[in-house]
Amino acid sequence: MTAAIIDGRAVAERVREQVAGEVAQLVERTGRPPGLATILVGDDPASVVYVAMKRKACAEAGIADHHQHLPTDVSQADVAALIERRNADPEVSGILLQLPVPAGLNGQDLTGLIAPGKDVDGLTPISVGRLVRGTPGLRPCTPVGVIALLDAYDVPLEGAETVVVGRSDLVGKPVSLLLLARHATVTICHSRTRDLSAVCSRADVLVAAAGIPRLLGAEHVKPGAVVIDVGVNRAEQGLVGDVDFATVAERARLITPVPGGVGPMTIAMLLRNTLLAAGLQESAGAQSAA
Repeated sequence: MTAAIIDGRAVAERVREQVAGEVAQLVERTGRPPGLATILVGDDPASVVYVAMKRKACAEAGIADHHQHLPTDVSQADVAALIERRNADPEVSGILLQLPVPAGLNGQDLTGLIAPGKDVDGLTPISVGRLVRGTPGLRPCTPVGVIALLDAYDVPLEGAETVVVGRSDLVGKPVSLLLLARHATVTICHSRTRDLSAVCSRADVLVAAAGIPRLLGAEHVKPGAVVIDVGVNRAEQGLVGDVDFATVAERARLITPVPGGVGPMTIAMLLRNTLLAAGLQESAGAQSAA
C-alpha cells in the first residue's frame, strides 16, 4: 500500500477562492470589506515572513490590511492600547497578534485583550471556552484547517478512533476538541505517554502535532490509517514533519506532506475566520439598529 497524498495547497486554494467570492458579495452588500489588523512586535525573521504571507493572502482575497509593526522595546501598555483601539475600530473585523512576542512582553495576556468577536486566531479565554462548550465562535486556524482537510477527502469521523500526538494550546488541545465535536473517539498522547506506538497504531485518524522531527514511524501507524502531519521542523535537508513520511506512506491510506499539507490551510482558514468575524459584526449591527 502506498498512501494517497492529501493536497493541502489545492484545498486551501479552493477555500481562498470561496472566501474571495464571499468578500466581494459582502462589499456589494455593505460597501465595506472585512479588515484584518495584524500586529507584529519586533523583527523575528520567521514572524516577519509569516505576517507578510498573511497580509498578501488578505490582499488577494479583497480583505483590507490594517497592519501595525511595533519596535522590540515597545511596552506592554502600548501594545495593549493598540489592541483596544483595534477592538473599537469598525473598519477592523479581525485582530491577530503575531506570536511569540519579544521577551519582556506577555503574549498570553495581550492576546486575552482581543475582543472575542475579532479573535481570528481563536486563542482568547472566551474563544477557548466556547470551543470547550461547543457553542458558536471563532476557532483556531490550524486545527480547523485539519478538519477541513479531512472533510475535503471524505474521511469519516463519527465513531472513528482518533489519536492526537501533542497537547499544545495552539493545535493539540483544540484539534482534539474539534474531533470530539464530530463524534470521534479521541485519545491525546504526549511526552509521558507509555508505549506511544501501541496507542497510535490503534488510530483510524492519526494527527501528529508534537513538534519533534520524524517522531512517528511506520510502527506508529495502523495499515490504512489517515495521517495528518501538523509538524514543521527545520532539518539539514529542509522542512520535515513529525512523521517519517517515506516509511509511513507505505502503511497509510492518506497522508499530508510537509510542506504542502496542513500549512497552506492555516492562512486559508485565517481568511475564512476574518470573513466570519465580519459577518458576525454585520449581524450584530443589524440587530442593534432594529
